[in-house]
Amino acid sequence: MPRPGPRNLITDIPGLLVGHATDERVQTGVTVLRPDGVWTASVDIRGGGPGGRESAALEPENMVGQLHALVFSGGSVFGLGAADGVSAELSARNIGLHLKAGAPAIPIVPAAVLHDLANGGDKGWGIDPPYRELGCEALANLDVEFALGAVGAGRGAMAGVLPGGLGSASLDLGDGLLVGALVVANPIGSVYMPDGETFWAWPWEQGGEFGGRVPAQRMDCSEPMPELSRLDSMGRLQAGANTTLAVVACNAQLTTAECKRLAIMAQDGIARAVRPAHLPFDGDSLFAMASGDVELVEGQRRQVELSRIGSAAADCVARAIARGVYLARARS
Repeated sequence: MPRPGPRNLITDIPGLLVGHATDERVQTGVTVLRPDGVWTASVDIRGGGPGGRESAALEPENMVGQLHALVFSGGSVFGLGAADGVSAELSARNIGLHLKAGAPAIPIVPAAVLHDLANGGDKGWGIDPPYRELGCEALANLDVEFALGAVGAGRGAMAGVLPGGLGSASLDLGDGLLVGALVVANPIGSVYMPDGETFWAWPWEQGGEFGGRVPAQRMDCSEPMPELSRLDSMGRLQAGANTTLAVVACNAQLTTAECKRLAIMAQDGIARAVRPAHLPFDGDSLFAMASGDVELVEGQRRQVELSRIGSAAADCVARAIARGVYLARARS
């Protein structure tokens, strides 16, 4: 039976590191994922108000389909500067595509951002937003162990009307296959059932990782958009003001097109853990990456294995959302 990896983090995938940088004064932050080389990757975007860069480079019909690092950041459009810092640092280390002798290395560093500009932090940065520096700091903090909750890109996140956060989870599927997810939960929808205590993701919980609460009784879940009036009064019903950013990783040898299918399947984890999801106001973006360490058999069995990996990835996404919010609330 599948069980979490030893850390229950996305870094249970060998070769993957994660680093945070958090600015408590601004109440924002950056999270960087860095594989040990260049990994095959793709992305699926389902929110109506996304913010990001380099996503087109990960589409199967385009040329690259790989990445050297991935950046999640607060700060809305200003947060995209974090990827500038990461790109410059990697290029200085000669990491990236080498298109011409003597020219700088060109790292492929996709990024996605969430809106945390209305959370009360000091946003008076003028023409010098802090995100480029935070990106470099997060890259310098890479490790296999990393904090969860209101940290890094999840520092200023909200989940509906409550604090959001950054979560991660993993699954060991046996036969050498490992799957993990990292999520920054800043959705307009609620992660809780109508009792306000039970996570929608409760059926997929592993080992009490987000409190172990199960529904005490049958609940009326017919309201399609809970907390509508409060969300409206908080100014959250605006395009781009809400986002769930996620990445799933596995150690299988996948093509860019297969990573795209993995990202599509893993999006269901957001729908399992957040209600409602993928709204016009959200910027939901989900990346998928594969190290290529484990070869899959060819033919129909390959599609079966890809389906298994994708289903596990969706489970990890749902768990990571609940885990991130649970830990953010516990420390608030």
